Amino acid sequence: MPAIVVPGTASAPALRAHLAVPPVGDGPWPGVVVLHEVLGLSDDVRQHADRLAAAGYLAVAPDLFTAGGAVRCLRATFAALSRGEGPAVEDVLAVRRWLAGRQDCTGRVGVLGFCLGGGFALLLAARGFDAAAPAYGPLPDDARRVLAGACPVVGSYGGRDRALRGAASRLEQVLTELDVPHDVREYPRAGHSFLNRHNLGPFTALERVAGLGYDHPSAEDAWTRVLRFFDRHLGG
Repeated sequence: MPAIVVPGTASAPALRAHLAVPPVGDGPWPGVVVLHEVLGLSDDVRQHADRLAAAGYLAVAPDLFTAGGAVRCLRATFAALSRGEGPAVEDVLAVRRWLAGRQDCTGRVGVLGFCLGGGFALLLAARGFDAAAPAYGPLPDDARRVLAGACPVVGSYGGRDRALRGAASRLEQVLTELDVPHDVREYPRAGHSFLNRHNLGPFTALERVAGLGYDHPSAEDAWTRVLRFFDRHLGG
């Protein structure tokens, strides 16, 4: 599918996005909002949306940096994630409403996010989504309050991710205490961004040295869990 424009909010009235439609049938299909990491709406994130479409989901990946590009928007986007409010939060919720309101969507919408996007997936799990799949998403500061009343959560983390050490166990504990249906797993051999294939050119080797980057066995197992979880809670 070509790039599209999705109605946003006052800060970005028209959000650039990638829409992926299932190749078979006329719908309606359950929807998934796919949220990118700090590198923005890359080909890798588009491919994740396409994979969801192939599995029977209407997937849209918005560019959260539409208003001014990554350099100008990154600080404001992280600030919104930290505060739990702000333009980026409103943009994600606007995309969810737009997707749920489409005639070819069943109205049930999940969210899949990576890193920065995974943080938003957790932050907004109790704000209208029907299932959330954070991949190495940072936990909210007050996770117990933010996740009270959350939708079902399937979380994936890397055991070699130094920045999020212990995040999987903390998320598991909070969701258990709150009686939120969940499936949280930490992959021992994986680091941060293990689901993402970055095209960093000569810096790809440095990414490996830093314990970052794609890990095929962990990524494929995580995808299996996410799709099974979405099928159960969204209807695939």
